[in-house]
Amino acid sequence: MIDPPTECRRCPRLVALRHDVRAAYPRYHAAPVRSFGPATARLLVVGLAPALHGANASGRPFSDEQSGALIYRMLYDYGFASRAQGPDAGPELRDCRITNVVKCLPPQNKPVAQEINACNPFLASELAPARILLVLGGVAHKAVVRALGMRQRDRVFAHGAEHALPGGRVLVDSYHCSRYNLNTRRLTEAMFARVFVRVRQLVDAGGLPVNDAPP
Repeated sequence: MIDPPTECRRCPRLVALRHDVRAAYPRYHAAPVRSFGPATARLLVVGLAPALHGANASGRPFSDEQSGALIYRMLYDYGFASRAQGPDAGPELRDCRITNVVKCLPPQNKPVAQEINACNPFLASELAPARILLVLGGVAHKAVVRALGMRQRDRVFAHGAEHALPGGRVLVDSYHCSRYNLNTRRLTEAMFARVFVRVRQLVDAGGLPVNDAPP
């Protein structure tokens, strides 16, 4: 796996924002956020980018209040975390790793294509160990498909969709558990839970039978 350097300068817009955040919040992490969880995990959860007062502050993915609380509760409920998120450094992950498509905080939580592409080699280096890839949101889905070297038209994002990958691996789609999606009920807790029920089944099974996966 390849991590971006602490002072990565691939994206000028993100570098400038990083310096502004450090000035405004001297105690914040305000640097590329590395993945969280064991490197050999069978489940890899892929989000979009750090939030200003979440991972950008703590250095740990999904440590913001609303989306972080929900995803860590789901991970706990389905056996991938030692507990739900608490006020300290967070739970221990079990057979699960969490990463983001873009490692640095983007303005308005919206990375542009150039920034997504600049971070894609780091994402690609993280995908190999996982049997199940749980991807949160359409932008993250496209970045993962690109990192896998596959055609977008063959694997179209849809909430709850499953995409067979070579070797019996599986890519599972979900709407992102963002505050906006939760508040507008585009994604509900029940919908998210159903995704995790399926993810748990796939992880326990080790993926799809090789005969059901593309060559």
